[in-house]
Amino acid sequence: MNDVLIAGSGPTGLTLACELALRGVSVRVLDQRPGPHRESRGKVLAPASLEVFARLGIAERISAIGTHGVVLRKYFDGAHITDTPTDAGVLIAQWQIEQALRERLAGLGVEVEHDAQVVGIDQDADGVTVRLAGGHSARAGYLAGCDGGRSTTRRLLGIPFEGHTEEAPTMVIGDVRAPGLSRAFWHQWFTSEGGAMMLCPMPQTDVFQLQASPELDEAGRAQAPTLEGFQRLFDRHARVQGIRLADPTWMSTWRVNVRMAARMREGRVFLAGDAAHVHPIAGGLGMNTGILDAAALGRALAGALAGQGGADALDALDAYEAERLPAAAALLADSTERHHRVLAAVREPGRGTEAGLG
Repeated sequence: MNDVLIAGSGPTGLTLACELALRGVSVRVLDQRPGPHRESRGKVLAPASLEVFARLGIAERISAIGTHGVVLRKYFDGAHITDTPTDAGVLIAQWQIEQALRERLAGLGVEVEHDAQVVGIDQDADGVTVRLAGGHSARAGYLAGCDGGRSTTRRLLGIPFEGHTEEAPTMVIGDVRAPGLSRAFWHQWFTSEGGAMMLCPMPQTDVFQLQASPELDEAGRAQAPTLEGFQRLFDRHARVQGIRLADPTWMSTWRVNVRMAARMREGRVFLAGDAAHVHPIAGGLGMNTGILDAAALGRALAGALAGQGGADALDALDAYEAERLPAAAALLADSTERHHRVLAAVREPGRGTEAGLG
């Protein structure tokens, strides 16, 4: 029997797995996906996350891949207004972070198990049994649910996910190529009507992450993202001739979703990262907060296992929720306020997403 099972192999789950393995804790990582993705998703690492990665032994690699000191090139109604240097962290695609963590974890003797979908959770005084699709099961002393905003772990535990979700999508998002467009800048086009199109160059690739106001149909409903739709949005906002977007490798929608789990622990099962809290993306706080959740949970679980069930072990487990639940509440309030700042700022020529930083 393993000491800890981890459901989910995003940045939170992989950070936790590395933390535990480095502390001599036997860990098993289960992921329902068929394999690793190559989507940019969360893309800015804060200094506190880099400190965690330094302890794990991958900070230098991450820094070598990523871009430091991104320049925001801002346009308004098609005209170039200004360039704004930023120093908020390291720009790097989420898939690149996950790859570095997976390789570090493999070096510690642990491989992610894919096609492992959790369908049931049973607890007793000695551990947790996880039932998997296909009839298999796994058992450990503890389970960590790091399985994202639609967390199966949270749902199976019956933990309320309190807050609100806006019905209409706020943004379409994706990874595309844009041959001919300078990769020296994070391009941000805004309009006096409040529309937006942004193309951010992802390091060590020829890909841009695209974020834009969604296309609307005649009834005012947001349209699903397509390459043709991305191009129409680019032409409408950027008004640049000769740039044709190409080769979309990821297309999705994003809506404002401000929710927090009512608790982050149920007996021997814990929640971390997006499984415990989701919020506006302004400021790039989500992935970073999940990494800090993982660091705190790693300390708590290692402490509990060292205590082997005594009073010190219980104190270590209680400390995780006591530390991270208030942090999640503060995160939701902070990121919501940053989101409102950005929405107001982009209606002014020369201002952009830097309004959500700091």
